[in-house]
Amino acid sequence: MAKKQKTFRPKARVPRGFRDRLGAELTAEREMLSRISAVYESYGFDPLETPAFEFTDALGKFLPDVDRPNAGVFSLQDDDDQWMSLRYDLTAPLARFVAENYDSLPKPFRRYQVGPVWRNEKPGPGRFRQFTQCDADSVGAPAPDADVEICAMFADAMEAAGIARGDYVVKLNDRRLLAGLLETAGLVGLEPDDELQRVTVLRALDKLDRLGEAGVRLLLGPGRKDESGDFTDGAKLKDAQIDRVMTFINATQATNAETCDRLAGFFSTSAQGEAGVTALDTMAAQLGALGYGEDRIQIDLSIIRGLDYYTGPVFEADLMFTTEDEKGRPMRLGSVGGGGRYDGLVKRFKGIEVPAVGVSVGVSRLLEALEAKKTTGDSVSGPVVVLALEKNQMAAYQQMAAELRAAGVRAEVYLGGSNFAKQLKYADKRAAPIAVIQGSDERDKGEVTIKDLVLGAELSKNIQDNKEWREGQPAQFSVKQSELVAAVKKVLARRG
Repeated sequence: MAKKQKTFRPKARVPRGFRDRLGAELTAEREMLSRISAVYESYGFDPLETPAFEFTDALGKFLPDVDRPNAGVFSLQDDDDQWMSLRYDLTAPLARFVAENYDSLPKPFRRYQVGPVWRNEKPGPGRFRQFTQCDADSVGAPAPDADVEICAMFADAMEAAGIARGDYVVKLNDRRLLAGLLETAGLVGLEPDDELQRVTVLRALDKLDRLGEAGVRLLLGPGRKDESGDFTDGAKLKDAQIDRVMTFINATQATNAETCDRLAGFFSTSAQGEAGVTALDTMAAQLGALGYGEDRIQIDLSIIRGLDYYTGPVFEADLMFTTEDEKGRPMRLGSVGGGGRYDGLVKRFKGIEVPAVGVSVGVSRLLEALEAKKTTGDSVSGPVVVLALEKNQMAAYQQMAAELRAAGVRAEVYLGGSNFAKQLKYADKRAAPIAVIQGSDERDKGEVTIKDLVLGAELSKNIQDNKEWREGQPAQFSVKQSELVAAVKKVLARRG
């Protein structure tokens, strides 16, 4: 007798670094993105949508600084043997779009875009391989005026999202300062190893906020072993070079003007460094005149930005408040977005330099910050649930839900059977604020019963016995069916 083959059943699981999302989180994200997009549109930016996949050669060398397979992106070959990659960010697709439509676009071309991006990187706490970004870029706009506008808009977007003034600061730097620093530190060789050393220095500086000065000094020198025992090779700088680099990083002062004064003369042998100081000084003056002082936008020389295509000012929005992790330990969420000037990106396609500057909001991290700060308000409420107690009255129940929806109230009819207790349990799982009930008794009277589920849950905590509960019932009342919408809206308004 043939042995019966075992039926294969795939294990239900999410790939590492990815996650499912549901309900309240998505609603909160949609509302937050709507507020940010409104800020972008108020500045004259128009929406754009590009495909999830781009040809890999369109991404070129502007890939993440990681030593992992696929150079940090998810790639596949098309049936014509061309390599395509899921977009790593929204900027490289923008550069391709501008190059492809260059002659027909108004310049400057101002666009914003919201969408998912994918990174083939090692996942960790709060670090996923798929996440949403919300970008705004101005292509064809020269410095420094466009940079000032983007920084101001970035600060406005943070506040529109729900981050209070004082709980964030947009930190500003210039990549030309970093180029000048490398130049004055003697890191100017042209060999591949020299370029790797410069990149290693910038990567080390980008970790200052996380590792502190001692950790950065190790990465600038021989290297550093982390808590897990993994060793990261360092830049192998000499002690004098490390001291100069750290002197630069520590030159940030309390005011933007003081920082620029502190940098005066630091780059006397570097034209790039001097140009960076001049740019920051000009931007700080304009931003101050517009009312964006150090409490909102501050020069911070430790800001690096990880991608190599930045050519001028760079900036990040850093959260200033602390919260707690899952073990109750204090933690800072840090950067929730950033950007900068990238005048060379479109040049890869067109052969001509096209000035551009943009900003990208890390939507997931910003939403996490809002939840930690509780600025998104109470948990998002579910829909009003119309209970379906009698199968032959389903059309009447659907009509009630339709009336509520027509009045702007989220509503649904329970479609899983007629068990009363099961329906109330469903409404509870849906975080429904109200259940609408109409059995034969209510229908004969032309009434409906409104059950305030939120108030009922609150009152039940103080009820001592069933008799007291039956005699009270302040969270449940009946109204004429014609008054259904008004009664539901009154309860919802009471709950805010």
